[in-house]
Amino acid sequence: MQFILGLISILIAEVVRDIYHIAGHYWQPIKQFHLLHHKAYRRDFSIANMEIYQKSQLYNDVPEALCMVGLTAVMAVVTQNPGMWMGCIYSCAFLIPAFLRSQGKLLATDLSHKPGDLEGIPALWRVNRTYHWRHHFDETNAYYAGHFTSVDRLIGTSLALKGKVVAVTGASGALGSALITELIKQGAKVTAITTNPAAEFAPEVTVLGWQLGLEAELLTSLRSVDILVVNHGINVYGDRSVAATYDSFEVNTFSALRLAELFLSTVTKSSDRATKELWVNTSEAEVNPAFSPLYELSKRTLGDLVTLRRLDAPCIIRKLVLGPFKSQLNPSGVMSAEWVAGAIIFLAKRDFRNIIVTINPLTYLLFPIKEFFQSLYFRLFTKN
Repeated sequence: MQFILGLISILIAEVVRDIYHIAGHYWQPIKQFHLLHHKAYRRDFSIANMEIYQKSQLYNDVPEALCMVGLTAVMAVVTQNPGMWMGCIYSCAFLIPAFLRSQGKLLATDLSHKPGDLEGIPALWRVNRTYHWRHHFDETNAYYAGHFTSVDRLIGTSLALKGKVVAVTGASGALGSALITELIKQGAKVTAITTNPAAEFAPEVTVLGWQLGLEAELLTSLRSVDILVVNHGINVYGDRSVAATYDSFEVNTFSALRLAELFLSTVTKSSDRATKELWVNTSEAEVNPAFSPLYELSKRTLGDLVTLRRLDAPCIIRKLVLGPFKSQLNPSGVMSAEWVAGAIIFLAKRDFRNIIVTINPLTYLLFPIKEFFQSLYFRLFTKN
């Protein structure tokens, strides 16, 4: 029990850190000191100015750690529970190094500001260097979390879409159109990738035409894209002809994979690991019947191959696991495309890597289980 209370006190300390951090962006009395923290680093997290760095440690990091120490100590005294002192001790582990750095007696910086190229993708539950890099150099008014990403996930600051270049395939469809509308509301710069030359979009949307099988022609355009949403597809319903089989897999599976790999090939710079993302609409057909066997088989194959690709992906890959919404592919869908698009954006901003939007409660239970064990299976029996 004492150990559990100790863990709770550590979590409380981290929440205090995150609240202080957020206040540093909006509350003027401490905002000026937090700005020193941002000025202290270059884009590779090397120290830009030692004097500014030491001041930022003294006037930003030390007060932040003091708040963590103070509140956890008060809670330990009030509750008179020994386990609660763990949070205070944990906080001191940040206070002491911050003070030493402010005095120039400890040159090594903390792990989230370690200089050098970014090596991994942003972590999901714990703030790693790539995650924190986004706060410094992608969008300063997001990615506030200090060690655990819980607060960002709660308030929707785990992904900043403002100013991002987002390309959407299947843009003239019901979901594509709805996603474009939602992304514009978020301040994103949207590119509509469509095979429909007659499709019309809002004036601020960049339109990019493409043809099935000629995905490679989009490579130059994809280099400047931050987020690619692979959303196109067809539904042949009950047709089980050879032609329908080829068409279903070519559109729903192979063209999606070609576009995905083209986009992933554009992740070449260190910063791309932090800023680029791939979203793939695989459908809840991964785990439930779609009552359209070829649609189900082709989408399930796409989902399986995306799970495999995630093991070595150079950037974040999100799956859009969607239930039946009303569209040209499914006129009898029970959800509206607009509602689904809003839910996708809501969950993406909270860093859900598997974005499930459906009315079927079984999908919320079955998909995470399926994804975990399939990913484990691929890890055990494949290699890079």
